[in-house]
Amino acid sequence: MDSTSDKALMEKVRDGDLDKLGLLFERYNRRLFGFFYRMTARRDVSEDLVQGVFERILKYRKSYSANGDFSTWIFQIARNLHADHYRKMEKLDEEHALDWDSLPGDSEVPQLESDQGREQQMLKQALARLDPVKKQTLILSRFEGFKYKEIAEIMDCTESAVKVRVFRGLNELKEIMSDLRKEEEL
Repeated sequence: MDSTSDKALMEKVRDGDLDKLGLLFERYNRRLFGFFYRMTARRDVSEDLVQGVFERILKYRKSYSANGDFSTWIFQIARNLHADHYRKMEKLDEEHALDWDSLPGDSEVPQLESDQGREQQMLKQALARLDPVKKQTLILSRFEGFKYKEIAEIMDCTESAVKVRVFRGLNELKEIMSDLRKEEEL
């Protein structure tokens, strides 16, 4: 893999060297797919949205300014694309089961015991019940590893707003998990 920085590659794409977009695709397609899959729980939609991110990069390449981290910029595009898709579809089909265990990179996670597996499934269900903004914030923070400052840039809000969303999202997750445990006991 080319050791050129993401910013330098994108600057070359902006300046007309479109072959460099392939390297950026190699570097980001799995992460973007994971982000979209956790948001939509649909493999087909996630694949289409990843393609959409790179189509937008290609279409708007001339406007790239190289300010800030490239990963923040590309995830901002991903977030906006997801919002556009969500608005267009009004509401994504929530009946599809979340299959996070088959996501790229998850093969490194050891197989869970049955109790842990149930807890993990409940966590997935609880996350699916969160409103989209809290869900996105938690996915960017906990699964994608972005810092609060980066999430604030991606979501076009303040860092303190991100902290509040994470705090409230985690509290809401705890409540939903408690309700799911009570439902399971019945």
